Amino acid sequence: MKFNLVATTPMGIEAIVAKEVQELGYETKVENGRVYYSGDKRAIVRSNLWLRCADRVKIVIAQFPAYTFEELFEKTKAIEWDKYLPVDAKFPVDGRSHKSTLFSVSDCQSIVKKAIVEKMKKSYGITGWLTETGARYRLEIIMLNDIATILLDTSGDGLHKRGYRAKQGTAPLKETLAAAMVKLTNWKGETPLYDLFCGSGTLLIEAAMAAQNMAPGINRNFDFEKWPWMPKSLVDEERNKAEELIDYDKELELYGSDIDPKMIATAENNAEEIGLAGVIKFKQMSVFDFVAKKETGCVIANPPYGERLGEKKEVEAMYKFLGTELKNKKHWSLYLLTSHKMFEHLYGKKATKRRKLFNGSIECTYYQYWGEKLK
Repeated sequence: MKFNLVATTPMGIEAIVAKEVQELGYETKVENGRVYYSGDKRAIVRSNLWLRCADRVKIVIAQFPAYTFEELFEKTKAIEWDKYLPVDAKFPVDGRSHKSTLFSVSDCQSIVKKAIVEKMKKSYGITGWLTETGARYRLEIIMLNDIATILLDTSGDGLHKRGYRAKQGTAPLKETLAAAMVKLTNWKGETPLYDLFCGSGTLLIEAAMAAQNMAPGINRNFDFEKWPWMPKSLVDEERNKAEELIDYDKELELYGSDIDPKMIATAENNAEEIGLAGVIKFKQMSVFDFVAKKETGCVIANPPYGERLGEKKEVEAMYKFLGTELKNKKHWSLYLLTSHKMFEHLYGKKATKRRKLFNGSIECTYYQYWGEKLK
C-alpha cells in the first residue's frame, strides 16, 4: 500500500529535510514547512528513524474542498477509515483553519470526529459507543483556502525527542534545529569541533550522532509501532539495519564548554544516555578562556542573544572576543546562530554565507564563516 506522506519542518529548513528524504530514496515536493513524498510502510518506518531535522511524519489521508460543514462531514465519512483505524482506536482530532469559510476550528474538529465515528460504527457493525481504549492515532484537520486536509501523525511525540535529553537548560535548542545547524556546516568529523556555549550538549551530541551515522530515532518509540497494520517484523528489520550502520569506531574530536557547571553535568549525562560518554569532552569554562591552539578547527554555537536586560554588553563582548581569537586562523570555521543584528560588525568580518532560521519563535541569522582547507 502506497501512502502520501508529509514531513513537517520548521521554517527555513525545508530544503534540508527534502534532501534527507531524497537520500532515503523518495522524490519530494516542497512547500512552506512541509516536504511531500509517497512511500510504503517501510517509508514510514525509515522516515521516523532517520530524519534528523523534520518535526513529524504524517500520512495525508485525504484532501478535498469544503465550503460547508455538511460537505466536510460527508466527504470525511466517505473515507475508508477501517483501512487506518481499528475498532478500538483512540483518535483525538486537532485542527487549524486559515483563510477558509469554515473558520471555527472546534466545529471542524467535532464534525470530523463525528463523521469518523459514524463511518467506523457502520464498518465494524457497532451500535453503541466506540471504546477508544487501543493505540493512539493522532488526526488533524487543516482548513486552508477552503481546502480540507486530513492528516494522521505516525510519529507520536515530535521527532526532536530523541530520548537522550533527560535534562535541559533554560533556553534549550531543539534537537532538530541543532541537527540542521550541523548539516549546514562543512563538518563531517575530520576536524576538531567546539561548542563554547554547549548548554545541555545538544549541538555536539547531534554532531556526533550524524558523524557516527547513528539514526536519530534509534532510541525511541513511535505511535505507528502499536498499529495492527504495521508489521512488527518490518519495524525490527529496519531498526536492526540502523543499528548495524552505526560507526562506533569513528574517531572524533568534540569539545564542549559552558560557564555554568550545572550545564556541564547535564551535558555529560545526556551524552552518556545516548552512548557517547567519553566521545565528547566537556569542560566548565568561560568563552573568554578559549584559545584556538590547533591548526584547524570548527566552532559551532548558539550563544546567548543578548535579548535580556543587562546581558547585551556581555554578549557583544563575547562576539568581539571570538572575532579577535579567530581573526588569523584561516583554517578555522565558525558557524553561529544569533538574533543580534550587529553580529558581523561586532565580530569584525562579513560572513561567507548567511541563512535565516527560527529558534522557536525567534527569527535568527545563521552566520557561516568557512575556513580554508588544509593542503
